[in-house]
Amino acid sequence: MDGVSAVRAYTLLAVLAIVAGGWMLNEAPEPDLIEDEMDTFAEIEAAPASAEDDSGADQPMETRKGGEEEEKSDSSDNLPTGLVAGGGAALGSLAVGSILFEAMRVTVLIALATPLLARMKANRDDMLTRGRILGYLEANAGIHFSALRDALGLANGVTAYHLHTLEGQGEVISWRDGKLRRYAISSLSKEELSRIRNPIGGTRLAILEVLADSGQIGLKGSDIQTKLQISRQLLSHHLSELKTAELVEPASESRRPNWRLSSVGLETLSSSRELARSEAAG
Repeated sequence: MDGVSAVRAYTLLAVLAIVAGGWMLNEAPEPDLIEDEMDTFAEIEAAPASAEDDSGADQPMETRKGGEEEEKSDSSDNLPTGLVAGGGAALGSLAVGSILFEAMRVTVLIALATPLLARMKANRDDMLTRGRILGYLEANAGIHFSALRDALGLANGVTAYHLHTLEGQGEVISWRDGKLRRYAISSLSKEELSRIRNPIGGTRLAILEVLADSGQIGLKGSDIQTKLQISRQLLSHHLSELKTAELVEPASESRRPNWRLSSVGLETLSSSRELARSEAAG
C-alpha cells in the first residue's frame, strides 16, 4: 500500500504543478507594445559605432540595471513553463511506466482508478436493485412492502429508499390498503389499476359472499370448502390472505373457529359489488 500512497502523492504534485504553472502563465503581464520595441531598436541603430567598443564599465548605470531586470524577467517567465513541463513529464513517466511494467500498472490502477470504480459500482448496484424492484412489481402488481422486501431479500431501509426514489421519479405508484402499503408500476392502465386496488375477486370474492350470508355466526372452513368446492390447501391460502388484509376474522377463540366478515370486509364487499355493477352498466 506504500506504493499506492506514493503514486497518489506523486500524481497530486504533478497535477498541482501543471495547474500552478498554467495559472501563472495566464496571470503574466502582457509584453511591451510593438511600437516601444521598434523605438528602442531605432535608438540602438542610431548610436555611434564607437559606443559599441566601450566596455561595460563605461555604460550608464541605467543600462546595466535594465539588463539585470531583463535577466530576472526571463527567469520568472521560465518558472511557470518549467512547472507545466515538469508536471507533464511526471504524468508521462507514470503512463510510460504503466505500459512497460505490469507491477507499476497495477499500482497505478489501484491508486487512481479504484475510487472512481467504487463510486461507479455503487451507482450500478443502485440501478440493478431498482431494476429488480421494477421487474418484480411488473410481475406482482399490488404487492405490499413487506412481501416485496422479503421476496427480493432486501433490508427495510434499502427497500424504502429505492421505492421512495422510484416513486419520486414517477416509475412507481403506491396506496394504502388497511395496515399495508401496496406498490405497482405507474404504466398500468386505469382498468388494471382499478382491479389491483380492489383485489377481491375470483375465489376470495366468493368466500366473502359466502361469509356475508352467514352473518356474525360465520362458517367453519370445512363448510366454506364444501360450498365452493375447492381444496383445503387453497381455502387455507385465501383465508390467510383475507385475514392479513383484515377482511375476515375468527368468530371465536377456539382452535378451529368459524370465520366471518370484519367491518372492513363488509365495506370491501360492498365496494366490489358497486364496482361490478358500474362495469356491467358501462
